Amino acid sequence: MKTQELKDGRNAHATKIALTAISAMAGETATFPIDLIKTRLQLHGESLASSRRTSAVRVVSEILKNDGAFGLYKGLSPAIIRHLFYTPIRIVNYEFLRNFLVPADHTLSLPSKSIIGGISGVIAQVVASPADLVKVRMQADSRMVGQGMEPRYRGPFDAFNKIIRTEGFGGLWKGVLPNVQRAFLVNMGELACYDHAKRFAINNNIANDNIYAHTLSSIMSGLSATTLSCPADVIKTRMMNQAADKQGKNKYRNSYDCLVKTVRIEGVKALWKGFFPTWARLGPWQFVFWVSYEKFRQIAGLSSF
Repeated sequence: MKTQELKDGRNAHATKIALTAISAMAGETATFPIDLIKTRLQLHGESLASSRRTSAVRVVSEILKNDGAFGLYKGLSPAIIRHLFYTPIRIVNYEFLRNFLVPADHTLSLPSKSIIGGISGVIAQVVASPADLVKVRMQADSRMVGQGMEPRYRGPFDAFNKIIRTEGFGGLWKGVLPNVQRAFLVNMGELACYDHAKRFAINNNIANDNIYAHTLSSIMSGLSATTLSCPADVIKTRMMNQAADKQGKNKYRNSYDCLVKTVRIEGVKALWKGFFPTWARLGPWQFVFWVSYEKFRQIAGLSSF
């Protein structure tokens, strides 16, 4: 009996991993152009050449002019690869830790869920950081092409090879500290808020455990995650995009140096560059992901998240 229960538990675990990966790929594909716009906005202002003001509309126009419609999906493949690791690890770990602490009901406090969500996000991000680095570099490449420069990488595998060859194996984890900081804040806001908002809606008869509760919860979690994580996201993006110059020097020594220089040169508001594209992406991403994931779980005979 115990052997069978153990086997069933392993099967359920493997099923959750597969379903989170599929749902994450759906969410990433649907919202990737918004993520590209956000990244380009966050990188804007780093150089004197880009000192003029820009907007999401102008970024989209430049991408379509220089790269066509497919340019909106520049860097999608490493983004998909990243989510094959990142999302299953953080989602499944969060659920495991939550159920381990409170097996029967979901009475954990919001602060406790926030800590669990943050820890799950940190573990997942450390594993997925190389793919995130390649995604950011390839997204930034499209901006270089628009400025008449040659792109640094022909594709994700070329990017991996060049980064390892020129920056060492450890170069794949460049920007991992601000990346981890962002992951902690994102998952603190996203997982904890989604979980808590969903239970609140169900327990207070605002909605049943259905698409209405999932949609409301995803909107709330997207807003909280964006507000908390946007400054760390800007620093993470700039740290990961920088490559050593011919003298082997980087523009930023560390994430703190990047923070100070960004605020000194561009002001505090620069830390929330790309806020609305980030929110515009997180909302739909979470809607697609959570609705898909909850539905897939139902079809697979698993309990609701």
